Amino acid sequence: MKIEVEKEWWKKIFDDLYLCTDARSVCDDDLTRQEVDFLVHHLPIHSTDPILDLCGGHGRHAAELSRRGFSRITLLDYSAHLLKCGQQRAFDEALEVFFVRGDARQTGLNGEQFRYVFMLGSSFGYFVDEHENCRVLREAFRLLSPGGFLLLDLPFRKHVEKSFQPIVHHTVDEQMAVTRHRLLQDGVIYACEQIALNDGEIIRENRYCTRLYHPSAIARLLKKAGFENIDVESDYMDRSGQGDFGAMTNRMVVTAQK
Repeated sequence: MKIEVEKEWWKKIFDDLYLCTDARSVCDDDLTRQEVDFLVHHLPIHSTDPILDLCGGHGRHAAELSRRGFSRITLLDYSAHLLKCGQQRAFDEALEVFFVRGDARQTGLNGEQFRYVFMLGSSFGYFVDEHENCRVLREAFRLLSPGGFLLLDLPFRKHVEKSFQPIVHHTVDEQMAVTRHRLLQDGVIYACEQIALNDGEIIRENRYCTRLYHPSAIARLLKKAGFENIDVESDYMDRSGQGDFGAMTNRMVVTAQK
């Protein structure tokens, strides 16, 4: 089976339907709190440090950080819909988050202004062309102040390869279900996702991909981008006992310093 994926598939997929089909991860408040707990305990982070939530979506992590008193948070994402959702929540809760629409490879933000850059929720590795993924790392390096930290939340490749299933299915709610046909080839997961109503009508088909990394491979890319003091925690988040959550099932976290 061959799954063709558009080069910039991520420009179209992240909308209101995505928030429905992936709600068990991206709208799970308990999971978000666990992830932010890890951030604040794992890093020497202070409430006044300037933080960039890169590819931050609708701002679940940024919002939680703001609730905990962090006051200098910028979130950048390409999806206008997710940004609108995040802005509305920030307004409703009076949260201090600044939202920017842009491309992670070339953000347009001023350099050396952030102490921390986070890429959470398996939002790195969207390009089959590794050169494009490297551009994201170089941009993160440019945005960090000297001594600043990048944190990447990535699928744990060893687990993915061991437990990979070509077809997975989950029920969203009483009206909707998702089936994903997947191909693992040369370290990249290619997926064809079909979203169907209970009467069998397919209302959307998405095609996307995620590149997987061994710790040594991502370390090499980070060093090439200029980073040092690279550290990998392979047991960052393990939800394999709860089912298959795709790239969000079993993850590792990588930190690197400018």
